[in-house]
Amino acid sequence: MKRYHIFFLLSVSLLIASCQTKITNTEPVSFNTGWKFYKGVASNAEKLTFDDTNWRAQNLPHDWAIEGPFDEKYNARCGGLPFHGTGWYRKQFVIARNVKGKHITLHFDGAMYNTKIWLNGVLIGHRPNGYIGFSVDLSKHLKYGSENLIAVQLNPEDLSSRWYPGAGIYRNTWLEINNPIHVAKWGTFITTPKITNDKATINILTEIENIGEKDSPITIQTTIFNKKGEPLTSVSENVFSTKSDTLIVNQNLEVLNPELWNLKTPYLYNAETKLFKNKELIDTYNTRFGVRTIEYGSDFGFKLNGKKTRFQGVCLHHDLGPLGTAVNRRATERQLEIMQSMGVNAIRTSHNPPSPEQVQLCDEMGLLIQIEAFDMWKKPKVENGYSKYFEEWHERDLRDMIRAFRNNPSVVMWSIGNEILEQSDKKGGELANNLAMICKNEDPTRPITAGFNYYPAPIKNGLASAIDLVGWNYKPRKYAEITERHPNWVIYGSETSSTVSSRGVYHLPVEKYELHESLQITSYDIIGPPWAYPPDIEFESLKNNPNNLGEFIWTGFDYLGEPTPFGGKDNATNGYWNGDWPSRSSYFGAVDLCGLPKDRYYLYQSQWTSEPMVHVLPHWNWKGMEGTIIPVFSYTNCDEVELFVNGKSHGKKIKGLDKTPIPINFIDWEGGHYTGDFMSPYRLHWNVPYEAGEIKVVGYINGTKVTEKSIRTAGRPAKIELIPDHDIIKADGEDMVFITVRILDDEGNLCPKSDNLIHFEIEGNGELVALGNGNAATTAPFQSKQRKAFSGKCMVYIKATTEPGEISLEAKSEDLISKSIQIQTKK
Repeated sequence: MKRYHIFFLLSVSLLIASCQTKITNTEPVSFNTGWKFYKGVASNAEKLTFDDTNWRAQNLPHDWAIEGPFDEKYNARCGGLPFHGTGWYRKQFVIARNVKGKHITLHFDGAMYNTKIWLNGVLIGHRPNGYIGFSVDLSKHLKYGSENLIAVQLNPEDLSSRWYPGAGIYRNTWLEINNPIHVAKWGTFITTPKITNDKATINILTEIENIGEKDSPITIQTTIFNKKGEPLTSVSENVFSTKSDTLIVNQNLEVLNPELWNLKTPYLYNAETKLFKNKELIDTYNTRFGVRTIEYGSDFGFKLNGKKTRFQGVCLHHDLGPLGTAVNRRATERQLEIMQSMGVNAIRTSHNPPSPEQVQLCDEMGLLIQIEAFDMWKKPKVENGYSKYFEEWHERDLRDMIRAFRNNPSVVMWSIGNEILEQSDKKGGELANNLAMICKNEDPTRPITAGFNYYPAPIKNGLASAIDLVGWNYKPRKYAEITERHPNWVIYGSETSSTVSSRGVYHLPVEKYELHESLQITSYDIIGPPWAYPPDIEFESLKNNPNNLGEFIWTGFDYLGEPTPFGGKDNATNGYWNGDWPSRSSYFGAVDLCGLPKDRYYLYQSQWTSEPMVHVLPHWNWKGMEGTIIPVFSYTNCDEVELFVNGKSHGKKIKGLDKTPIPINFIDWEGGHYTGDFMSPYRLHWNVPYEAGEIKVVGYINGTKVTEKSIRTAGRPAKIELIPDHDIIKADGEDMVFITVRILDDEGNLCPKSDNLIHFEIEGNGELVALGNGNAATTAPFQSKQRKAFSGKCMVYIKATTEPGEISLEAKSEDLISKSIQIQTKK
């Protein structure tokens, strides 16, 4: 939702000098620039008289911890980075006299965490939860026409998170100025109670706040626009606004021949709400929404607009890899683009409320989203976690989360918790029911869910019956049993597989092991912690349980922290996970920390997409192993695949008939222990004596060749290749280009074992903000001008400045031919 205020000036006028901002407009404006930052304790930093001359100039969003350094004195479970401690932000600004008497607030999309805010030395707000958006009222303590000071203190604690949380004001901030009578923050709720091909009924509840000292008759007018900005229908009525009260107005409109929001064409409308007083416009509030239906049932699963749709989902943590947690719209969009190319249609925001940008992008890109509220309730998983604040804050946090996102058509369920320890409590069901009722009170149109990892405890203790959709973490062998005992339940895999791997790394023979001395994990995709299992197991279980909603794999991307299987045990283990340092980030992703696909990406793509594809592994550089049998795997959505080695056919294999033995050894915590070989119909394989040259796989559908893929044995590293994801980006200070770096031999083949140190030089209208390579076991800083390749690749992150022009990047490495590219930036 975006608010447009036009009762004063329509232009934005920002005068920035010496970190002072003079605000003379009444539109909501970004409050991200002109801050100063200090990491450490600073007594009296909230006061105007405090001297911050030596503090660092800092724009937002900002994650102070990603700057590092990596150090073993920090917890590898949380990325081995300095996220805890005290941090301060200060900003001086002048606000115009002519806005006195207005309702002036500062909104934070999120700040990590234990946030306290002072205005001119007066404490005006506090919010412990780092993932929740919140506003503070500035009106009472502002000095109009003279200098004001906002001071923000954050105090994230050690042992407060099970993954890397980031630190600082890591999401966007907004200054909002309203008339005393205005639409409330998150004050509209749009539903579509009846939809046919001919028309859609649109119901809009609008909350109108009157913080003034007078009652007043007003007019509320709501108009619906299509995506071209053309008005479609409008309704207007006169209402009475009482001082110091909130009025709720219920309006109904009809849209003829509605365009439905769906996965392929995610059509979005805009509802514009205008308030008039004495015929004068006093507020305009815009709400973007979609027209669509969602249905759930034990006999069919999930339907979107009447069409059965299965969740091909991923769990995503909130960090952006080497960028840390500081929100960037383009980096978030890129994550979702990579997931969609894998075949993903759904996101689970594990295990916390997401950024507004992520939800907006899901609306625009046609992705379903489960928004999750909590990773713990009253019982702690880590001693300084959210459980310390749950009793006081859970209802407000839950209500605010739902109000912030209940108009987004991509949101199709609310999760009240992940692997909550109260599953084992007899009173756990009562608490689950209370949380579910809060959700229903704020939004009766969407179902409530949770992810359970105990069985059958949440059933016995009433948690499962308190919710609408019963999510099971790592229980593929229990689906049939649960459905038989509870035939009316709607169930799904809320967290699945947990296979771990390192991109481009292969260990022979293909066998199960717990740890590897290299701190890397084979990409044959058979390794995981004790509860984990290969993706193939979930594929089979979902096939055998057709009304199951689907799955959310753990995880789509590697993420910072939680370097399972290295360092730690399970989600209830307190203390540090530094036993296998420098392993400091996740191996769970289908793509690595930089967004480079692992082999598992293609395994899911082979199940979740229809465009013909074929993939082959491993690499073909096995010098010294000539004649040794190498297992060659292929993943495809074709009928059959033929393998060629140096032009010689090794025969065709038929998907589903020719099965591949996959070693398994996993438990379900309830006594089930599954071992042996799983004969996977989802992978094809050949055992091939190694000889240098080329391996090629060819995919066939109905006997016709439709796709192929090949890998050649690489020679010595000779040159650098740079591949940008875009040639032109916006000169807005936020847009980014992501440049894949590959080490090639003379003939242009990827050198899959190369780890050359590459130096980068940038000129022009861009900033090199991070480097990465997907290696989960290195302490090399992300903010640097050099990076080693990992499995032959690394990634460069460049952000545009606000000046249009050109960015030039040069990559150099000893004994390699250098490479340069240019990126254009335009307004």
